[in-house]
Amino acid sequence: MNLLYGIGFVAALLIALLMTPLVKRFAFWVGAVDAPNHRKVHSRIMPRLGGLAIFIAFIAAYFVVSPAINTLKTDVVFGLLVGGAIVVLIGALDDRFDLSPKIKLLGQILAASVVVYSGAVIDLVNLPFGDGAVSLTWFAVPLTIFWIVGVTNAINLIDGLDGLSAGVSGIATTTILVLALMMGNVTVALLCVVLLGSIAGFLFYNFHPAKIFMGDSGALFLGFCLATLSVLGFKQATVVSLLVPIMILGVPLSDTFFAIMRRWVNNLPISAADKSHLHHCLLQLGFSHRTTVLIIYGIAIFFGSSAVLLSFMSEQDALWGAVILIAILLFVLVLGAEAIGIISKTKKPVLHFLNKIRVKTMQLSTRSRMSK
Repeated sequence: MNLLYGIGFVAALLIALLMTPLVKRFAFWVGAVDAPNHRKVHSRIMPRLGGLAIFIAFIAAYFVVSPAINTLKTDVVFGLLVGGAIVVLIGALDDRFDLSPKIKLLGQILAASVVVYSGAVIDLVNLPFGDGAVSLTWFAVPLTIFWIVGVTNAINLIDGLDGLSAGVSGIATTTILVLALMMGNVTVALLCVVLLGSIAGFLFYNFHPAKIFMGDSGALFLGFCLATLSVLGFKQATVVSLLVPIMILGVPLSDTFFAIMRRWVNNLPISAADKSHLHHCLLQLGFSHRTTVLIIYGIAIFFGSSAVLLSFMSEQDALWGAVILIAILLFVLVLGAEAIGIISKTKKPVLHFLNKIRVKTMQLSTRSRMSK
């Protein structure tokens, strides 16, 4: 089996390496290009549609290896492939014609519905104490669709620097792959392997300085795949381990959450575009393009490692350990967000509160020394 995984990875990588230059020429030919503006970091016209190369490599490599494996869940794989084709088509059309947000959303819901129809649904939650379980019944379908659409758009939101979205997606895919191998989930493991190879091959052309952008066709496809793979891997989970896919996708989900909070604090529409995402804030602090991407890679690896650790804490006796880990991560996340001003440049309540405590502690210490 390990040999087949290796073949799948290498096949996807090589196909992506071969297809990306061809897709680049095709993007210029059809006019699917990204012109620089006040919100963009790049300074020259860049071809989009890189997602087509990722998708072709993913599909081709899967069909190269899958005939040799007879334990795959073909129904859910079919749902991912068809749904993935829908989001790639919507993304490719958007890369060329700039579709309206409503049309893009409808396409994403349709793709998510295909996955749900294939049987990939978050349908059961085991209770943290005791042996009982709670069936989500009719909540299962809307919850699954909401998760897939939400993650799909979260990956798209962080696609702002060369290699950023592809690298973060690759790290998340690797994390899901590790957990799938631990659980013996052959279907998810194979899909992760070929997706990772496709990302790696494309990243060769997409890392700074990029020769091609993945565009919405790539960002939406990667987000859709990650969301679907997380559902396939954790569709029946404990309350604690339901947090694992959230941790795996910590960077895009937290950036999306902070974007919503930032627009709410500043009385702006949630859909309003801005230049205050995580990568923008790091650039404004003086980090170079490449260093900013590597810092965010590091954060993604931290989240992925925490997810793997959390997966070992899913037993009843480790529940409080998982709660403590989540609390620490959230506290560090909030501190980091306020420090770089990702929500607001002036409103930093937690840092101001900690600063007051520090000042009062220093005053008490000074008074104590003076009284001696």
